[in-house]
Amino acid sequence: ALACTARSALTRGPLPLGSWDLPRRQPSGSSKGRPEPRGSRASDDMDLSHLVSIGLFPATRAPLNSADQEYFQKHALEKVLADIVAELAKSKPADPYKFIMDKIAPMSKGAAVAAASAPAAKPAAPAAKPAAPAAAPKPAAAPKAAAAPKAAAAVPTAAPSGEGAAELEAKVTEQGDKVRSLKAAKAAKEEIDAAVAMLKQLKADLEAQGKTEKGGGAAGASEGKKEKSGGGGGGKPAKKEETALAKNPAKGGGLDIKKAEDVPGWYEQVIMKAELIEQYPVKGCFILRPWSYRIWELIQGWFDKEIKTMGVENCYFPMFIPKCYMDKESDHLSDFAPELAMVTRFGDTELEEPVAIRPTSETAMYAAYSNWVQSHRDLPIKLNQWCSVVRWEVKQTTPFLRTREFLWQEGHTAFADKPSAEKEVLEILELYAGVYEKLLAIPVVRGTKTKAETFPGADYTTTVEAYIPATGRAIQGATSHHLGQNFSKMFEISFQDPNDPSGKKREFAQQNSWGITQRTIGVMTMVHGDDKGLVLPPAIACFQVVVVPVGLSAKATQEEKEKVRTTCMSYYMKLSSAGIRTKLDDKDQSPGWKFNYWEMKGIPLRIELGPKDIDKGEFIMAKRNILDKDLGKVVGKDATLAQDVQRVLDEIQKEMYDGALATRDANLASVDTWKDFSPNLNQGKMLLVPFCGMKDCEEMIKDKSKEEAADVEVAGGLKMGAKSLCVPHEDKFNVNCPSKCINPDCPSGKKVDRRTLFGRSY
Repeated sequence: ALACTARSALTRGPLPLGSWDLPRRQPSGSSKGRPEPRGSRASDDMDLSHLVSIGLFPATRAPLNSADQEYFQKHALEKVLADIVAELAKSKPADPYKFIMDKIAPMSKGAAVAAASAPAAKPAAPAAKPAAPAAAPKPAAAPKAAAAPKAAAAVPTAAPSGEGAAELEAKVTEQGDKVRSLKAAKAAKEEIDAAVAMLKQLKADLEAQGKTEKGGGAAGASEGKKEKSGGGGGGKPAKKEETALAKNPAKGGGLDIKKAEDVPGWYEQVIMKAELIEQYPVKGCFILRPWSYRIWELIQGWFDKEIKTMGVENCYFPMFIPKCYMDKESDHLSDFAPELAMVTRFGDTELEEPVAIRPTSETAMYAAYSNWVQSHRDLPIKLNQWCSVVRWEVKQTTPFLRTREFLWQEGHTAFADKPSAEKEVLEILELYAGVYEKLLAIPVVRGTKTKAETFPGADYTTTVEAYIPATGRAIQGATSHHLGQNFSKMFEISFQDPNDPSGKKREFAQQNSWGITQRTIGVMTMVHGDDKGLVLPPAIACFQVVVVPVGLSAKATQEEKEKVRTTCMSYYMKLSSAGIRTKLDDKDQSPGWKFNYWEMKGIPLRIELGPKDIDKGEFIMAKRNILDKDLGKVVGKDATLAQDVQRVLDEIQKEMYDGALATRDANLASVDTWKDFSPNLNQGKMLLVPFCGMKDCEEMIKDKSKEEAADVEVAGGLKMGAKSLCVPHEDKFNVNCPSKCINPDCPSGKKVDRRTLFGRSY
């Protein structure tokens, strides 16, 4: 609270002392009155009373010992505030509250005004004795206190909104589609260059529009205010947008934004309070904390094991791409050109030839493939690498969903024949579907992208598409591309044709590339999270079970406490031995504190164990995926501990998948005529429609649906046009498909034989 309020004072002038409605620190060993934490520990609350007491009790104590310094460091307290408290400790003033405010006042912009108004802000003088910290501010000032921290502790990220930013982002998307269309149609170089130049200009305009954003954000969020520096500089604007560090949500307490009311704001709070990410002072980059990285490790471990059974090997290629490679693959890389990060110097020396930081690794890997392949016996090559890539996004960034650097795996394979390559494309696609459906409990639609959405340089792209109910938008989960011979001809990955008796004919390799990213974590959070925080499917939960001792009142005997402690430890050991990822929370906090904390973190199952449960040979299991406290409780037996727990974990995994599937299917509509297209789209649904597959026709559908959304209420709030997501592979999505395209003005007149999935998309 001090750190928060003092920052406010540094940027806007000091607050009246009466508005410092701060909690009083409890005596050591006491939990009474301790605030229930919902996302951070109670002991993490920073309060002025504690800082004052450091200097005042006892009088013989050294001013600041190592424990105090550790406390400052733990709470990221600015050095200037630490110095103020150090002075406080030495001088031991009669009014420590006024002492601190007087020290802060000269640093603020409104120092003169503050000095003039200080007497009016002064409350009743606290006692000069050591008991001074106990004198709380008057209750009447409480409303002011609520306003101050709220203003200072801004949410971490925000996206531009309003018609200006939304229109610019839509134009960037549309222009990008146009560039890809021109390249695919092999248009004149001058026309492509002009389109690329226009794309760069639009992205520059969008980035300029985003100068007011707060270092990263959530798609669809409201426009952020200009960021202020958080150090001791007195509120000067950050010099560079990319070094602006967004303020974290206030620690302690649960979510104060409802998912149904504000998805972007809710998402920002969940990922921070569930300790998935931490802010970083480079725009679009975020720290993955152990909780989120463990989820990525579990996804990685499952997928890595599966691809190794297919004969895929892991490797690592350098992240720097030389200019000679970029020139060779200029058509492919031009699609990434506006987002390509370049290294142009080291120290004070300019590089003779700049190098790019990989946005993807085709260029880096295929030159080596060319050296390795001479005969058909050198194939297949099946390589994968786990790495990060950099794409210098100018659109609003969103943790996990759209960032400038992100983790992924990228597989690159080469075959002597096309059937083998195409077989692998679908095998990998099914593994990606497994990541979402088996691990993340999220149903996906498997399909092939339309030409307008095909990866540059690929013959065709397959995809798994997920659905976010809270925003009514689809999101691409992972892609598996068949590159054909496009890259092998470019990089001369060829071999002597074994069927040519002359031995002179050379054949080019058939290639694939495929990848999945940390986006999986963001999709899982948005699909399953609720108003209590994160909800983790057991398959990828860092801990699947948390054991919490309960039922020990202040009157509990030492014998009862020891019995509960040893039984909880026994449960932990038995469950861990059974392969169940288990956490024993025996810390000195109340059960209620622990319940809230682990609910925020999303652990699927909580075991509550007290003296009465032990006497009955039972224990209580609470399911995280069921909000109703009574419906979510299940009784287990001590004699069948591991079996009961595993059974309930399996139930949770299935319940989460079934619930997500039911919601997805309820928002999936088959539409045959245009009059039903926009009404269903604007309800936040994905649409299965007859579509000719032509790029020009798709552009018309996108423009027409955007135009028809302008004057109506749209689920999710974002009035963007619909785009094709995929042509589903499964026949259940292709029932009674009309032969005429959904677009009444379709320029192709082509006969349709399969439905295409359309929707608004991230």
